[in-house]
Amino acid sequence: MTLALLDCPTGLAGNMLLAALLDLGVPPAVVHAPLADLGLAGTYALEISERRSGGLRGLHLEVVDQDADPPARTWQSLRRTLLAAPWPEALRARVLSVFELLAEAEASVHGHAPEQVHFHEVGALDALVDVVGVCAALLHLGISRLECTPPPAGHGTVATAHGLLPLPAPAVLEIARCHGIPLASAAGFPAGELTTPTGLALMAAWAENFGLPPAHRPRQVGIGLGSRQLDRPNLLRLVLADPVEGPGASPGPSQGEQELGPAVETVLEQQAQIDDATPEDLAVLQEALRQAGALEVFCTPIQMKKGRPGWLVTALAHPVMAASLRGVWWQHSTSLGLRERSQPRWVLPRRQRLLPTPLGEVPIKQALLPDGRWRSKPEHDALVGLARSHNLSIEQVRAVVEEALRSPCDQGQPGAIEEAR
Repeated sequence: MTLALLDCPTGLAGNMLLAALLDLGVPPAVVHAPLADLGLAGTYALEISERRSGGLRGLHLEVVDQDADPPARTWQSLRRTLLAAPWPEALRARVLSVFELLAEAEASVHGHAPEQVHFHEVGALDALVDVVGVCAALLHLGISRLECTPPPAGHGTVATAHGLLPLPAPAVLEIARCHGIPLASAAGFPAGELTTPTGLALMAAWAENFGLPPAHRPRQVGIGLGSRQLDRPNLLRLVLADPVEGPGASPGPSQGEQELGPAVETVLEQQAQIDDATPEDLAVLQEALRQAGALEVFCTPIQMKKGRPGWLVTALAHPVMAASLRGVWWQHSTSLGLRERSQPRWVLPRRQRLLPTPLGEVPIKQALLPDGRWRSKPEHDALVGLARSHNLSIEQVRAVVEEALRSPCDQGQPGAIEEAR
């Protein structure tokens, strides 16, 4: 499990994120290749330099537009371009979700349909480079979970294509409002923009939590520098880390965790009835939907008109993934229509950990029950892998894991109380 922690004490911008990722050692080719697939090779340059801000080193990145006559794009035309790009589905889904967030926020604050948002509102070439580059780099690093501290948004005014706008930027406020993102105070900062719409949209699409980081062991730190001179280092820090287990971890649910309870969130349900696809084709559709960001996909046998057997295919996802998942349905299914509805979903607080056992470490999923107990369940694929490597049965491996969960060394560890059934 690769945990990424983003600390943004002086704000959040796409170019700072991309600089931090390159500082972590992501090859520039990872950024350039998907942009070349869009036909953007030669239209931009990345000016990357190692600098110091407030005495601390880091990488500074600026996207330089080399196109003398850049084309005007609406979100509708840009979306068609992104859907046609020869990219892996995971990259396409992430990039589409970020731009859809931006387009919906801009459309809301300007009072028109998202499809009519002009590309300069979503962000010009630099935003396209930042979004595609950051998403490609995070996927390259194999990030399984990303958490972010609340960024300060800034105060004062900012010059835009629409003239002077108040800060925080209207699109920043809209993204934060729609997705429940906390914004830190900008008290003590000089007037100016600290968090950009592009930067916040990237984290809205990637971060699973905005708050203090969990216990962790840092492995690698990437520093991205901002351009403004402040009275403190103007930077963000992207930390690759391992979750802390064992003695360094919390001995059990903290008072704050005990006060947590089931929380309600909104999920998107997409459904289609299909009676003219082979089982193999349905399997391809389900896997493509999962790869594109669906939380879950499942099939239910049904009887359709003329007594034909068919399947009701259902995908659950976060609402921001709606547009990118529709593209998967059209590409991989035979359905001529797709139903969508939003539903409330109650979820328990959850997290993951690695459980040491005599056979090796086993990833454990945990859920915090309303009575303060942690319920734990080992990842089945990990049990299968250990069974093969030690020439044991699944039952034997599971018994070893259950014993490790009950052992005195593990008592008091979060999630060591009982196994999920």
